[in-house]
Amino acid sequence: MLQLHPDDVVWRNLRLATLDPDHGTPYGLLENRALIVRGETILAIVPDAGLPQDLPNAINLQGRLVTPGLIDCHTHLVFGGDRAAEWEQRLNGVSYQTISAQGGGINATVTATRESTPVQLEQLAQQRLQRLMREGVTTIEIKSGYGLNDETEEKMLRVAQRLAQTNPIEISPTLLAAHAVPKEYRQDPDAYIAHVCQHTLPQLWEKGLFDAVDVFCENVGFTPEQSERVFQAAQARGIPIKGHVEQLSNLGGTALVSRYHGWSADHIEYLDEAGVCAMAQSGTVAVLLPGAFYFLQERQRPPVTLLRQHGVPMAVATDYNPGTSPFASLHLAMNMACVQFGLTPEEAWAGVTRYAAQALGRGATHGQLKAGFVADLAIWDAKSPVEMVYEPGRNPLYQRVFRGKVQ
Repeated sequence: MLQLHPDDVVWRNLRLATLDPDHGTPYGLLENRALIVRGETILAIVPDAGLPQDLPNAINLQGRLVTPGLIDCHTHLVFGGDRAAEWEQRLNGVSYQTISAQGGGINATVTATRESTPVQLEQLAQQRLQRLMREGVTTIEIKSGYGLNDETEEKMLRVAQRLAQTNPIEISPTLLAAHAVPKEYRQDPDAYIAHVCQHTLPQLWEKGLFDAVDVFCENVGFTPEQSERVFQAAQARGIPIKGHVEQLSNLGGTALVSRYHGWSADHIEYLDEAGVCAMAQSGTVAVLLPGAFYFLQERQRPPVTLLRQHGVPMAVATDYNPGTSPFASLHLAMNMACVQFGLTPEEAWAGVTRYAAQALGRGATHGQLKAGFVADLAIWDAKSPVEMVYEPGRNPLYQRVFRGKVQ
């Protein structure tokens, strides 16, 4: 029989969308349940009617909907400046090549980030983070990658670390030093990759500044051979990997990520069936980024039907960044994933909870409401999870709970 401690908190009179597939109901829905939290974790989910009415530390949610806290598993939240003027130029007919030659594109963000102080970067990132938290996001990934030198990559990761210390949200930092070739190495990208493998990666890992390593494997980024050198350096130190792959072309980057049992392969618009099969065998999560697809007016959609057929888990994320996805709204990303990529609302919800957790190496502790999982909750003035997907401009969030504490 369940024994309650005096400090246990009982959330009662609620509808639970557990996102636990074991329940066999849409969204893992459970009616008339109570959720018991002990410390930072969920102790149990029990029928509400079986509990005494006079429990201490009981919170009556009056039939509200409770879901796991949302997880944004792919963002570039820390950067300097913005690219609004550049976007306007593109819409007025100026080519990307011309903008890049004028110092625009990713080079503009790298320059602005290098020139920004840690305080400036933190202030900007805090504003973006606050917008995501207001939508019920309780865990987020933040990449480096706009420094492209040791000093600024470390600066970005320390800003992410500072954000984790000053906010209740859980932050998973990722080293993306292999995001683009910096101007200092424009004529010798192999030398830059060697520097990342021999200096940037090991030094920042020893300082405990990131959880995983990412690479932009693409015809405007790094070749599969260069990407594999980074993965080998990470693997030698036991560092998990992930990849920006198959966004603009099919270079076999997803199969490469899968060969190293990567946490996730992200973008994957040009992924073929061989790559899908590789993901299915390795357990690598497909992270869909519809914001970039929309903003760049792409036409090649990810192979969602193939991913379903082969049982590859699909996560959904904002890809928040200044150049290709300036959208700090996970609700909007969910809506886009349904409208543009053909996901069902239930698939979109799984994509920002249990599969997003899996894409960050947290699948056993985050993204579902079940005993033993972290008590990150989003409480909504809503009847069904579809409401947050259907109408992304309306935010019915009632309360956020981070590791058992209301914030």
